[in-house]
Amino acid sequence: MQLLHIDSSVLGPNSASRALSAEIVAKQIALHPAMTVIHRDLATDAALHLSSAHLAAWQGGPVEDAYLGADLAKGGAFLDELLTSDIVVIGAPMYNFSIPSQLKAWIDRVVVAGKTFRYGANGAEGLLKNKKVFVASSRGNVYTPGSAAAALEHHESYLLGVLSFIGLTDVTIVRAEGLAFGPEAKEAAMLKARANIAAMAA
Repeated sequence: MQLLHIDSSVLGPNSASRALSAEIVAKQIALHPAMTVIHRDLATDAALHLSSAHLAAWQGGPVEDAYLGADLAKGGAFLDELLTSDIVVIGAPMYNFSIPSQLKAWIDRVVVAGKTFRYGANGAEGLLKNKKVFVASSRGNVYTPGSAAAALEHHESYLLGVLSFIGLTDVTIVRAEGLAFGPEAKEAAMLKARANIAAMAA
């Protein structure tokens, strides 16, 4: 088995999503001891945002810029890692009501027509099957349905939508929210998230 571990927070050791994603990975290793883990830290090694040069290269144009060539290779590696992994763990903090731009750049490299989805007579079809996804979600405010800020939630809903689009529908969200409400609220939210991780079964 192979697990792909993706972190996207820029907060380093102070990141709640990193702490939770690491604990999810540790739990999965405990459940599947022979598993191989690939870790991608998008905060320190992100892909470039898409440009006209990327599109030209994908359409068969020459790649004369070494920097662009390296970035295209990185994007190809992102896609290969996703295709070959059985479990995906995504650390996803909320930034300004959505996901970090580094994580969006990763998504732009793995949502690829003919590779992870295709269009047919009945519309779009996700091509990725039999993979399990865990999302370590962290948010300063509370955005769950019924909350005052629920209408501003374009974070988990976006991730669930794009993952489903490429066929990844077995998704478990481990959430810690209200982290900005003070030390006690943060501790309670993290304890609840950690309890959910501890209760995970194979």
